[in-house]
Order: sequence, then C-alpha cells, then structure tokens
Amino acid sequence: MLDRHAIREDPDLFRRSLRRRGIAPDAIDEFLELDRAHRALVTALDGAKAERNRLSAEFAQAKSGGADVVADLRRRSSELGESIKAQEAAGQAAEARIADLLANLPNVLADDVPDGRDEAANVEVGRFLGPTQFAFDAKPHWEIGERLGILDFERGVRLARSRFTVLAGMGARLNRALATFFLERNRAAGFVEMSPPVLVNRESLWATGQLSKFSDAMFSVDGGELFLSPTSEVQLVNLHRDEILDAAVLPICYTAFTSCFRQEAGAAGKDTRGLIRQHQFEKVEMVALCSPDQTAAMHEKIVGQAKSLLEELRLPYRTVVLSAGDTGFASRKTFDLEVWLPGQNAYREISSCSDCGDFQARRAMIRYRPHAKARPEFAHTLNGSGLALGRTLVAILENYQQADGSVAVPKALQPYLSGVDRIGP
Repeated sequence: MLDRHAIREDPDLFRRSLRRRGIAPDAIDEFLELDRAHRALVTALDGAKAERNRLSAEFAQAKSGGADVVADLRRRSSELGESIKAQEAAGQAAEARIADLLANLPNVLADDVPDGRDEAANVEVGRFLGPTQFAFDAKPHWEIGERLGILDFERGVRLARSRFTVLAGMGARLNRALATFFLERNRAAGFVEMSPPVLVNRESLWATGQLSKFSDAMFSVDGGELFLSPTSEVQLVNLHRDEILDAAVLPICYTAFTSCFRQEAGAAGKDTRGLIRQHQFEKVEMVALCSPDQTAAMHEKIVGQAKSLLEELRLPYRTVVLSAGDTGFASRKTFDLEVWLPGQNAYREISSCSDCGDFQARRAMIRYRPHAKARPEFAHTLNGSGLALGRTLVAILENYQQADGSVAVPKALQPYLSGVDRIGP
C-alpha cells in the first residue's frame, strides 16, 4: 500500500514510477482529486458535528425562551442530523474509492532499478562458474528423469491433470534432501525455521499484494474464503500482521519449506514439458522484517544466502537486477538468480529476492517502535527463494548428467542421501 501523505507531497515521484513500469499515471491524478474531495467532506463533517454540539448546549437555556425557541432548535438539530448522516455516507464512499484505487497501485520503484519494459531489459551484475560443457549431447531433464525412473509425468497427469508430476524413488529422495539441505543452511545463517499452514485467508493474501493482482493465479477453496498459498512469503510476512514490534527484536528472519500452488501456466506453448512450471511445487522461502535502516543489509543477506546455496551445490548461475517493467507488484527492487540449464541452453530463474520496503507492512499493519515512547512506524519486509526445489532438481539433473546416462550427486547433498554419489537406471 502506498503512503497517502507521500503521494500528496510528491505526486511526480509516483507518476514517474508508474510510467517506468509501463503503467499510465492517471491513477495518481484520480487519487489527488478523490483525496481533496474526501478531506473537504471530513472538514465539513467536523464543522457540522461542532454545530450539533453547540445546538445541544443551547437546549439547556432554551426553556426560558418559550416553546417556539425550543421547536426551532429541534428542527435545526434534526435537519443537521440528516445532513451529518448524508455527509458520513459520502465520506465512507469516497474513502472506499480511495482504498480500492490505492490497493491496485504497485510499489514505488527504487531509483537504481534499470529502465525497461520487460525481462529483456534486465541487467546482469554477476556470474558464478560458466555454462557446463559436455563431451556428449546434453539431454533435457525430462528425458533424464524418465530414463532413470525418477520423474513420472504420465502418472502425475493421471492423478491430477497436466503440470503435475510424481517424483519416484531417488527423485523423491533427492527432493527431500534438497529441502533439508536448504533449511539447515538457512537456519545456520540466522533464519528461524517455521512450518505454517498452506491454506491462507484473504486478509493474508491481500496484505502481501497477491490477492488484488494475482487472484486468478491461485487455487481457492471454501467458496473463495481460503486459498492454497502461492508462496510461503504470504504466511511468513503475515505472522506479524496487526502487531507492533519492539525495535530490539528486529531484524526478524524466517525460513519455511512448503508446497506452493499456482493456477497460471505461463505463456502458451512455453515450458509445457518437465518441471519448470508446475501447478504444485515445493520451495524453501526466506523472509525478513526489519527497520528501514536495516533494509539494505537484509537484502544483501537474503541474496547472499541464496547465492551460497547454489555455490555449495556447484551450479552455474548469474545474478540479474530486474528492470522496471519486470519488477513485481509489491517489490521496489528485485535481484533474480538464474541457474544454467544445459537442456534448454539458457539461464532460468531459480530465486527471486525482493525488497518491498514498507509496502506490505502498510497493508498488513506491521509496525515497530524505534524506542519505548516513540510512535509506531511501519517495518520493512524482504523475501527471497532459498531455493525453489523443482528447478534445483532440474539444474542438478541437467548439469550433473553423465555420458552413461547416470547423474552424479553434488557432494553437498551426499550426507543427506546416506552417501549416495550417483543416480543410475
């Protein structure tokens, strides 16, 4: 949620951010017009209520003026009461229009976010290792997985529908090993492990910015009152919804392993095979809540932690900063880590690490007191994948494939697989 006072103070900042995202800035002018009208209504209402109080005070002295004076006061008071009701209704309607308008406006971009309409304008800022080279023709993960009997796409469709997959045998074990590895490393880095529900309510989704923007991308149950979570960012941020935190406990860092669910299946004809874009997938998430002066360091911490996981697995990746047009609704700046996939001959996103500033905290009413007697201020929230399991599994199958059709197991994972160092047919 955007800060109303900030929009009034510097509307050009918000117009500029919308234009950079490729969105017409008309909503800012609409807000300013509605806001002026609403504040005028509030002022008039306050005046009317003060007048009603004055008339009420006159009743005590009116008896000595006779019946006509009392009747006149009652008439004026009644008319004023009807006027106040009408003004209150108009004020509530104006407030609802403003709230709806602001709920659908994205976060203000950081100044150093690169300009651009889409992912083509994302800027690479670093690499780890280079694309894996093979002395044989590299296979895509779906061929590797089916040949090894660890990915069963046909039975996934039989059990549910397209874009659901069964992990079998060493596929399931490798997936479980990844989850444990990620959680243990995140915990060692200071992230407290949580195990939240995967069903979340409307308030939680609205607070993190998913519901107003991405409701058509989620599975709903219970008549649309509950949703299967699209990312545990939702649960972890909302752990402190409607709370005022002590500054001494900040920053708060959480990590969680959950299943995630998304209706959307990407662009038509894209990623129709394999594990890249599934309706159900597993992810280990990292979330931080902090004070504004801690935000830069926490963003660096989350990005650095995601990088360390890929580096320990010895998976080639690159880091990109997302362009204005590719930055998410709730984010003001995002770094993506893109892992190299030999089967696609391309880098693909495996972690997205975002600084949301106070945008989510305003919606969730997460505040903190800088000191005991200070007024509460909004906290900042950040999030990042640490990491997406399915895409990590894909990266391992494709980067660690061997000429004989087997797949080597990264050394970092072998302790979680009872020492298994190779997956064979």
